[in-house]
Amino acid sequence: MSDNRNTILAVILSGLVLIAWQYFYNVPQMEKQRAEQQRQAELQKPTPQATPGQTTTTPAPSAGTTPAATQPAAAGPIVSRDAAISATPRIKIDTPRLSGSISLRGARIDDLALVQYRETVEPASPPIVLFSPSQTAAPYYAEFGWVPATGSTARIPDQTTVWQQEGTGSLTPTTPVTLKYDNGDGLTFRRTIAIDDHYLFSIKDEVSNVGTAPVTLYPFALISRHGTPQVSGYYILHEGLIGYLGDQGLQEYAYKKIDDAKSVSFNVTNGWLGMTDKYWATALLPDTTAKLAARYQSNAVGTTHNYQTDYLQEPQTLAIGGTISANARLFAGAKEASVVGINFPLVGFGGYNRQLGLNHFDLLIDWGWFYFITKPMFLALDWFYRLFGNFGVSILLVTVIVKLLFFPLANKSYASMAKMKSVQPQLQALKERYPDDRVKQQQEMMEIYKKEKINPIAGCLPVALQIPVFFSLYKVLFVTIEMRHAPFFGWIKDLSAPDPTNLFNLFGVIPFDPTTIPVFGHYLWLGVWPIIMGITMWFQMKLNPTPPDPTQKIIFDWMPLIFTFMLAGFPAGLVIYWAWNNLLSVLQQSFIMRRNGVKVELFDNLKSTFAKKAT
Repeated sequence: MSDNRNTILAVILSGLVLIAWQYFYNVPQMEKQRAEQQRQAELQKPTPQATPGQTTTTPAPSAGTTPAATQPAAAGPIVSRDAAISATPRIKIDTPRLSGSISLRGARIDDLALVQYRETVEPASPPIVLFSPSQTAAPYYAEFGWVPATGSTARIPDQTTVWQQEGTGSLTPTTPVTLKYDNGDGLTFRRTIAIDDHYLFSIKDEVSNVGTAPVTLYPFALISRHGTPQVSGYYILHEGLIGYLGDQGLQEYAYKKIDDAKSVSFNVTNGWLGMTDKYWATALLPDTTAKLAARYQSNAVGTTHNYQTDYLQEPQTLAIGGTISANARLFAGAKEASVVGINFPLVGFGGYNRQLGLNHFDLLIDWGWFYFITKPMFLALDWFYRLFGNFGVSILLVTVIVKLLFFPLANKSYASMAKMKSVQPQLQALKERYPDDRVKQQQEMMEIYKKEKINPIAGCLPVALQIPVFFSLYKVLFVTIEMRHAPFFGWIKDLSAPDPTNLFNLFGVIPFDPTTIPVFGHYLWLGVWPIIMGITMWFQMKLNPTPPDPTQKIIFDWMPLIFTFMLAGFPAGLVIYWAWNNLLSVLQQSFIMRRNGVKVELFDNLKSTFAKKAT
């Protein structure tokens, strides 16, 4: 009766684990994917056109303080990106990785798309849009300039100022552009903008004074984002405001956190700050020696939250007949490890982190607490990718290397499991000798283990060793853009996304999506690779000795099925890793069992399983 009760309890608990996993992981993930698809569709819809020359204005920076948080216009329709872009004079941005334009009204960098990255795996899908002008559905832009000292009456260019381009031509990696504004009172502002062949803008602001009085000005820079963006929402990934601010270290504020805090200020040297999405980011990169009054801010306008990261540098006094200047840099693009940089002993990428001497800029990519595993894991995957041109093959090869590294520990574990297999007849005899005395069974069992030098816990070691590696690979697949839209073979077009096939529509034979069925649809997501993974895990379980305890046995019997459904919504690359690792473990364990004189009863166990079901 006790065994039956334990069996029933194990089945119930296994079912609850499966249901909870689906509810708290797969369901939110699918809902987020659908919401993102809907949002992208809404952004592509035509919207009412703006009146030519109409634009969104923002408050001028307060005198002598960090620039005020930007706000949308009190009135005016939301317009399409094309309408907003065409409403202002612009300078084209044209590089191998970026396309867009700089608005001459306000000299904002507010139109930017990543031409090498698409919204879907289809090559003809739209490029990823990073920056958008004001009055669009999701304004996002960078702005630079000067703030006058308190009490100053000097006219400083603001968001409504129309600058003039000196010369002609587009902004390219070989042709910087220069903008000019004369305030009519003796101050002439010049801004030279350069861009490299990746994602770095360099901005040099100069002011000359031919007026009648000196002027004190503060250089500033800001990144503004209107509306709370769609985020992945997983605890293993930070999306929101980010910066490494001098000796205050890494400062990460999710959108909800900064909504609660409203504003956070930092007085630092050698810092950078910006906003990060899963794969894309923007960051202000001032000179490493500059003293900054930096700030994160959230400003609520009705039900909409606007976010800003900005900094104010120390004041400069512009004498009559003199000139002052300030330098700024803007990163706006994809978080490619080779471009951003990776700090790791002996190996790694320099990127902007080393090139510009930045303070831990590699943390723009969220390597997590297990960075000592995730970083070398990524570097190994990337190295094999450069050799073979396929990240799926890289995963298979890295798995082999991991197995070799852990071979000594796994060897001891499997040897212990082989010995446990050899004493199964003695353990069965104990159960027959003391059928009603569980305590006596356990005592005699421990004596056998002690005599044969068997560690029963050692059997769990291979699985325990996989956990940090499994999590680290999951982290790498989840956060690195190099894995985004990376194909394997066959139907796997994106290793960072779940297997797109589904058993419950016969892998596409039946033309409908089972996951859309009300109530139960979220549980009907099971692709080919998760099934392969479940089968390999089942083989591995059948290779091991049958646990003497009925409760353990029923849990082990159900475990492959539970893991199959649990991993169905995980990235395909992770499931491929787990399946390949299981297969290697079966081969390794079979070899060790033969070497220890223990019969490999995998096929006998499988045969007996089906024989029991047949009867």
